[in-house]
Amino acid sequence: MSEESDSPRTSPSAASLSENELPPPPPEPPGYVCSLTEELVTKAREELQEKPEWRLRDVQALRDMVRKECPNLSTSLDDAFLLRFLRARKFDYDRALQLLVNYHSCRRSWPEVFNNLKPSAVKDVLASGFLTVLPHTDPRGCHILCIRPDRWIPSNYPITENIRAIYLTLEKLIQSEETQDGFPIRIKAVHVVNEPRIFKGIFAIIKPFLKEKIANRFFLHGSDLNSLHTNLPRSILPKEYGGTAGELDTTAWNAVLLASEEDFVREFCQPVPGCDSILGQALPPEGLSSDAQCDDSLRAVKSQLYSCY
Repeated sequence: MSEESDSPRTSPSAASLSENELPPPPPEPPGYVCSLTEELVTKAREELQEKPEWRLRDVQALRDMVRKECPNLSTSLDDAFLLRFLRARKFDYDRALQLLVNYHSCRRSWPEVFNNLKPSAVKDVLASGFLTVLPHTDPRGCHILCIRPDRWIPSNYPITENIRAIYLTLEKLIQSEETQDGFPIRIKAVHVVNEPRIFKGIFAIIKPFLKEKIANRFFLHGSDLNSLHTNLPRSILPKEYGGTAGELDTTAWNAVLLASEEDFVREFCQPVPGCDSILGQALPPEGLSSDAQCDDSLRAVKSQLYSCY
């Protein structure tokens, strides 16, 4: 029998490698790299109080607040992700944190919208042509989201499927740094065309209850496309809206969304643990359920163009 050594035992793998030969630790995730043009950097400084020299300091401050005040909040802490919320609230740390909490609270509170949220799950909505993003931005650089409510047939699927498709589209848009103002996304204008007379009456009733700056972003054009063209040039609009950019094509945007399937699976199709540290509750609009139906007056609204920046 061999004599047992008094020296400490080591595993074979450790014994076979010297200290300098140990496997390196996994690499750190890549940090934020600004992709904004000089023009947009200047615009962010003027409109959002974003200073490039303080940007990462501000992101770290928000990250520290999340860890201290919401330690159980299951959220990404990546630079680019947190930067969305800082920009949406003009780098006000407290308001950015509240927006982040509300964002996750909404996702937990409305499972029929956010569970299994991925492009392949809303193929019926995409195939119907209910929504698309126009290929050209407006003169301010805003993306134009085109929604056509008349394409929705309530007997085919519930209204929440439309909401899911809209949410996926907005999430995809804000992956581009140029659009990270709010939702972080901000709606710059809502142009409604071919709306029925009852819609104008309903809007006149609710308008006094809207904030002035929000109310001023709604434009009801009726059948007057010339009115629409004073806000959105014909060169970026499809033929269906009196434009010169060819016929409306929904297949291109559908392909963009479907190609992002894996990204959305990672973000929205993982188990979400409960969180007791929610600062505020964000609930679905009152009275809206998964089997909510839409009457003929709503479906008669032929299309809406949302100009998003």
